[in-house]
Amino acid sequence: MASDNLLGEFVKARRARIAPSDRDLALSGPRRVAGLRRDELARQAGISEPYLTRLEQGVDRHPSPQVLQALARALELDADASAYFYSLAAPDSTPPVAPDVSEDVHRLLDAWKDTPAYVRNRRFDVLAANKPARMLAGIYEPGRNLAREVFFSAEVRELLPDWPQIAEQTVAALRAEADLRDPATVQLIAELETSEDFRRLWAHHDARPSRDELKRFVHPEVGELSLRRQALTVGGAEQQVIIVYQAAPGSRSADALARLLTDGS
Repeated sequence: MASDNLLGEFVKARRARIAPSDRDLALSGPRRVAGLRRDELARQAGISEPYLTRLEQGVDRHPSPQVLQALARALELDADASAYFYSLAAPDSTPPVAPDVSEDVHRLLDAWKDTPAYVRNRRFDVLAANKPARMLAGIYEPGRNLAREVFFSAEVRELLPDWPQIAEQTVAALRAEADLRDPATVQLIAELETSEDFRRLWAHHDARPSRDELKRFVHPEVGELSLRRQALTVGGAEQQVIIVYQAAPGSRSADALARLLTDGS
């Protein structure tokens, strides 16, 4: 189940990922925990061990920016993980009401007649999709949840030849983008945690938003396609993301995508 101590759990999990040998700490006494001990991290971050204990236990949930920066350095967090870490220390607030997909965005999707594109929210629910996206994969039908499809659909594992990497990216993006205090997100995470693969990846506490990356599909009708994914935030509706797939001009993937769209028109 989702926890209300997101900040403390993140610090504890990332502390466990640091090998003591990387910090010349292998001979600092008996080791009964994975990674750094609490006193070791506190010392390297320049804070007291009792204060770090309060952070990890959720007693103190809003450390100062200076403490956050010191811990981010000591935990060796990259830019994405640091941004996520800082967001966990922000005061709790009521999430904004997510607007419906606007008519302008619907028209934009429909104007891309040769380009698969869809809109999802930051919980990975598909909100809208054009015909090319729905022809590319059934998972892009509005009403589907992409995280749920990745971990519970056998068809998706066949569709995505790089499924292990896609699964890792999905979990990292869900942690980075979704509001983990939102009741609907809490319910989704609880459902996903019935998957052993999801539980294993979620325990890593990786946080990385969706990137513009190459994604491979194996379509049952036209075979393999390698498409460049672009992620665009909708202005005025920051909870919505437009995902667009493009094939390199003149490539085999471009030909395959053209055949798919022609045959299905």
